[in-house]
Amino acid sequence: MRHFAPAKVNLALHVTGRRADGYHLLDSLVVFADVGDWLSVARADEIGLRVDGPRAEGVPVDQRNLAWKAAEFAGVPADIHLEKHLPHAGGIGGGSADAAAVLRALGADAAGSEALGADVPVCVRGKPCRMRGIGEVLEDVPDIPPFWILLVNPGVDVPTGAVFGALSDADNPPMPEPEWTGPDGFIAWLRATRNDLERPAMEVQPVIRDTLDALEATEACLLARMSGSGATCFGLFAEEDAARAAADRMPDAWWAAAARVLDEGGPGVS
Repeated sequence: MRHFAPAKVNLALHVTGRRADGYHLLDSLVVFADVGDWLSVARADEIGLRVDGPRAEGVPVDQRNLAWKAAEFAGVPADIHLEKHLPHAGGIGGGSADAAAVLRALGADAAGSEALGADVPVCVRGKPCRMRGIGEVLEDVPDIPPFWILLVNPGVDVPTGAVFGALSDADNPPMPEPEWTGPDGFIAWLRATRNDLERPAMEVQPVIRDTLDALEATEACLLARMSGSGATCFGLFAEEDAARAAADRMPDAWWAAAARVLDEGGPGVS
């Protein structure tokens, strides 16, 4: 049985404070896209990990990989096969989604899974929600209208620590309450939000500005923004054809994927 690990997208990400232990407090609207990694997980005598697929290069195959750490967290030795399609360290929760898929496959209790990474609990939940705290506070949101999303990564590494280090102010206002009616109301609500890590990420990797410019220049793009701590950026589109046409306009050297924004039926199996 193969388990799907969809891309996690922060449509909005506000940094609202910093705890005494150094962890930043977040307020984020998270959705999932119909593009991701696939994992096969089987119980074994000891943990093993094999990685292949079009984005396998550079992905660790030992204890540094979150899929491996998830098996350790679950306390269940497992043989894991990871088919990698999402950019490594791309700001769309690829590693966290992989870890969540392993936890689900092993039937593990995910309580405390934020210890694996801030995005793991929301990836275990696997549906649109508001994420607060250091990732452990998850709240339902109104239904997300149907959209297509274009994910674009310019192929650069953006270390999360460097991005937070370039953040000038960690005490920012939270998101407005998640309230919207219809697609136009949702886009209007999103325009009143932001990603507080976008500007510091551009300082670390200026090509992120080029990526956003390329998305904003495409026809029918309703909103362009960076996801997470980067470097993956996204554009929202009302129609599939527009999203796929925009993907075709991206530079060949960049990773680009057009996908549906998923609703309740996020992570699945095949």
